[in-house]
Amino acid sequence: MPFARPRSLLPVLPFLFAAQAWAAPASHDRVILVGDSTMASTTGYGDALCARLTPETACLNLARGGRSSGSFRAEGRWDEVTRLLRDGAGYRRTYVLIQFGHNDQPGKPGRSTDFATEFPANMTRYVEEARALGAVPVLVTPLTRRSFKAGYVHNDLAPWAGTVRRIAAVTKAPLVDLNALSLAAVQAMGEKEADQLARVGANFDYTHVGPAGAERFADIMARELVRQVPGLKPAFATELTAARGAQ
Repeated sequence: MPFARPRSLLPVLPFLFAAQAWAAPASHDRVILVGDSTMASTTGYGDALCARLTPETACLNLARGGRSSGSFRAEGRWDEVTRLLRDGAGYRRTYVLIQFGHNDQPGKPGRSTDFATEFPANMTRYVEEARALGAVPVLVTPLTRRSFKAGYVHNDLAPWAGTVRRIAAVTKAPLVDLNALSLAAVQAMGEKEADQLARVGANFDYTHVGPAGAERFADIMARELVRQVPGLKPAFATELTAARGAQ
């Protein structure tokens, strides 16, 4: 039998390169929003924030109205987040933005949490569990209410914002201090202009936002995320990051 000469590897090389390209690491990020009505669709800024991300960046707004740091988990909504995180192989990195406080306040049956014990424990647990599943947790202090007293914004969420700041410092989690930033913005614009950020008609209140409010606070969130979470910078539109760099 004649000796069989080895075949050249050249015809195989394109397939090898194709296999390497197929196995290349994911190049796009994912953002998951976890919070209450001030972040949720139609009543909050969450969808407007997602709209500021590049088309390649997945953004899921899982915030829901009426939820506190306790009831969001008790209803199984955090389970949905953890399932997504376990199935995150297609993304380079997943960022979980976590904002609670409004419904943790007293006087809300089935939603309120104890300020000294439950609220900090809940927020810390969200950070730890997101990290354990490979995500980057980003803590967000609660959006200010736009209620004025004697010409000044009444910040009844200040204690909850302070707790979130402390947890971010202890856990070394990135922090967007939306409470402070939104408070300063609302104070600067004054009561009359601030009222224009609310939902219109019978739904008017000083907590939730309409389209104008969603755009205003999403812009604040986006710019601060670029500053506090540098890894997210490529996920935002180029005009936003360029404006951030010019400041």
